[in-house]
Amino acid sequence: MAVPKSKITRSKRNMRRAHDALPRVGANECANCGEMKLPHHVCPACGHYDGREVVEAVETF
Repeated sequence: MAVPKSKITRSKRNMRRAHDALPRVGANECANCGEMKLPHHVCPACGHYDGREVVEAVETF
C-alpha cells in the first residue's frame, strides 16, 4: 500500500489546489430586453435567441 514518506504541508497542499476553483461565468446582456443571460443560451426573461423569439416567455408571479 502506498504511504507518503512525509507529511504534506498546508502550503504544498494549497498550491496543488490552486487550480481547482470554478471559473467565473461570463454573462451577456440580452439584445432584446436588456436582462443578463448566459452566452449562447435563450434569454430566460423574454425567450429570445439570436434576434428572434424561440420560446414563449412565461410570466412568474
